[in-house]
Amino acid sequence: MDTQLKAAVVGHLGGFLGAERRARIEEVLAQRTRRLTVVLEDIFQPHNASAVLRSCECFGLQDVHIVEERYRYRVNPEVAMGAGHWLDIHRYRDPAGHNTGRCLEVLQGAGYTLVAATPNEYDCLLDELRLQGRMAVLLGTEEEGLSEQALRAAQVRVKIPMYGFTRSFNLSVSAALILRELSRQLRAGAPDWGLSEAEKLELRLKWYRRDLRGSDLIEERFIRSGQ
Repeated sequence: MDTQLKAAVVGHLGGFLGAERRARIEEVLAQRTRRLTVVLEDIFQPHNASAVLRSCECFGLQDVHIVEERYRYRVNPEVAMGAGHWLDIHRYRDPAGHNTGRCLEVLQGAGYTLVAATPNEYDCLLDELRLQGRMAVLLGTEEEGLSEQALRAAQVRVKIPMYGFTRSFNLSVSAALILRELSRQLRAGAPDWGLSEAEKLELRLKWYRRDLRGSDLIEERFIRSGQ
């Protein structure tokens, strides 16, 4: 579908949505970013994984990358609260393996700096981490953490400061703390962190379709009518 037709379909579908809902979608689109993303490597507890999705959506991230090397990723809908509906989730689940490597190659090819969250050997504390360009936050499985491959590939290793006996935060808490800090820096002055107009149009169409019951039939009739 070319851009002109896409815009026409969006305009038509938008006529079936209330003004308040359209305004809310525009508010969210204005805060969406692809400058930050999260990689979940082999997360097997659905409660934690789903909570991370919820945090990503709340902080305005659009993309989440899920690596399924050993464990299949499952969403707990009661925890995610529908967050996955509004995100672009990229899954790496080839049974032949090498999923971590493929994910990291994709991100590095897109210009992302890989930031590994780890309580052990680290380059800086979260307070010292500075947002530069695009950043992908790597989060590993609950007990073992990130794989050696992910740790080796990371350009930065970051630790969240802790002052108690416990060695690490819960996975979903770690994700929320890191995203809060990077999201704050992003909106405090990073240039061009929002989506392009083309990206907004694509998501607007996707979200209108999701919001509107029977949108496929409405869209089909509109296109067949010649607009």
